[in-house]
Amino acid sequence: MPEPLEIWIGKEKYGGVPTPTRRESQPPPHWRLEAIAATERPRSLALASDGKTLVFIQDRDTSDLWTLAIEDAGDNACNDQLQGRLPRRLTTGRDPMPFWEDTTPAISPDGMTVAFTDQGAIWLVPLQGGPPRRLLEAGSPVWLDDDTLVVSVERENTSRLALVDVHDPWPRRLVREHGSLDPLGEEGQAVVSPDPSSIAYTFQPRADLNRSEIRVASIESGETRALSGTESVHEHTPAWSPDGERVAFVSESSGWYELHLVGADGAGGRQLTSAEADFFEHRWHPEGTSLVAARGRHGRYDLVVVDAATGDVTDLAPGGAWGSPQWAADGAIVATYEDQATAPELRFVIPGTRTEALLAPRPLAVRAAPHVIPEEISYRSFDGVEIHAYLFRPQQASADNPARAVVYPHGGPISAYGDEWDGHAQYFVDKGYGWIAPNYRGSTGYGRDFERLLHGHIGVADTKDCLAAADYLRTLDWVDGERLAIFGASWGSFTSLLAVTDDPEHRFRCAICKYGDCDLFTSWSQGDRGGVLESLENLAGGPSESRDAYEAGSAVRRLDNVQVPILVAHGEKDERVHPKQSEELVANLERLGKTYEYVTYPTEAHGLLRAGPQIDFYRRLERFLDWHLL
Repeated sequence: MPEPLEIWIGKEKYGGVPTPTRRESQPPPHWRLEAIAATERPRSLALASDGKTLVFIQDRDTSDLWTLAIEDAGDNACNDQLQGRLPRRLTTGRDPMPFWEDTTPAISPDGMTVAFTDQGAIWLVPLQGGPPRRLLEAGSPVWLDDDTLVVSVERENTSRLALVDVHDPWPRRLVREHGSLDPLGEEGQAVVSPDPSSIAYTFQPRADLNRSEIRVASIESGETRALSGTESVHEHTPAWSPDGERVAFVSESSGWYELHLVGADGAGGRQLTSAEADFFEHRWHPEGTSLVAARGRHGRYDLVVVDAATGDVTDLAPGGAWGSPQWAADGAIVATYEDQATAPELRFVIPGTRTEALLAPRPLAVRAAPHVIPEEISYRSFDGVEIHAYLFRPQQASADNPARAVVYPHGGPISAYGDEWDGHAQYFVDKGYGWIAPNYRGSTGYGRDFERLLHGHIGVADTKDCLAAADYLRTLDWVDGERLAIFGASWGSFTSLLAVTDDPEHRFRCAICKYGDCDLFTSWSQGDRGGVLESLENLAGGPSESRDAYEAGSAVRRLDNVQVPILVAHGEKDERVHPKQSEELVANLERLGKTYEYVTYPTEAHGLLRAGPQIDFYRRLERFLDWHLL
């Protein structure tokens, strides 16, 4: 029997009568929340130097490390029983982490030890098994040699790279001499040269949050030099060629994150690809002739190989969403994969031959459930800008039986909703709800210019794009345009709240706000440094110089306009959007006599990741939508 969900609940408050359960309410015919919560996500792959041993993270109630031998994966084995191979659990009890915030484990050059992060510290664990050992408080470990790590250390609101001896874990600053380069900024994404004598890394100057550049530091002297750098252009993710003579990185100078190459001495920089797409997670072939990468555009992420001489791109497998590709032995590739009909899994790709599932941990209930494939649509927003979206139509919806519908803005905002598995959307579509996920301006995968349309307009232009999604739904004969809700998490929660605060037409009957901001002024003070830099100061500046923008994005100052019930949920351990944001929202809703429901989860951070809180929240969401969209 499942544990009582009450054990996961912290605060629980109601403004008005708690939402009743509809008398005829039933779960959908094919989906269950318990099966969705039990669907594990393999991700963040690291491959040992022999190309045969894989370490990865698998999410469910924990984000533990697992190992998998892949030396025979290319043999003729059935997809579900690759010669009886089973993954082995390397750690136990690691805190669940959202994949967008976690770091990839690192395997030492001799293949003996894995470094990983947990609870703000770096830990070491033998690859063959044993108890983990806490090394020091730091993040993003990268092996320099078998005894030394390059790590990221945060002090005084700044990230710096440091060297750490695993036998004497006292960090030593990597960069000690900047010359004429700006020293004030963030250091990260360290990559060790093949020698190993140098570290390539990404530097983001504090003076220009729309700029990042590639620098190289000498390990011996601590001197650094720039390999790239252009005002208001992001360039990041360096990768050394196997001979150490070139560095590959991505740059948005063309308007997309295309692959670029530059000599290790800074000479001969050039754009390698011209695909009008974003490339990421690129990795050199051991022979240095090509790079494997994921190529993203409009929410789809293909697996490709790029010729290092010509820049020609060869498609290996279409997205869906491929991620974390690694070169295995004999030129094969192992990577993660998912799409709207396929829960996350590991796949083995033999270029030009075949692709097979290496590990597909989804429950049989999810495997057997019918999946609705969304239609890709676009609509014009308030100012004529085209907004791309994914639209789910329930099977039973028709002009004679129009469906209730939900607008679902994604988080980020520097992110996108794409062709990735979304079990909760499938659950509600199976129940009969229409579902539209708009990639409002600011979303990635549509080019730099579209992304930067949000700069200076946060909470205004993105919210209007979501209101335009509701207008689009009203044009469909199979949607009941008078029974619409808006639901989002994080930045999606922020826009959902604004959509029922700043909409004089009152398009939505209710809103659901899952760990989102309500007051940009207080959130700027309360949030963690990464979120404040990326989502506030980068997009709007600081509150002193951008007071009008902060006012426009602070729904809490105009809650008297709200005429619909709001469901508010937050994890009490959230550092990205502090739980005080929901406390402030609820206090003001109560003061104004508005209708709301409020719940917190003491075990959860930014994301309701454990099965218990997740199931509890979605049961509340189901009851809330069923009732208020009667």
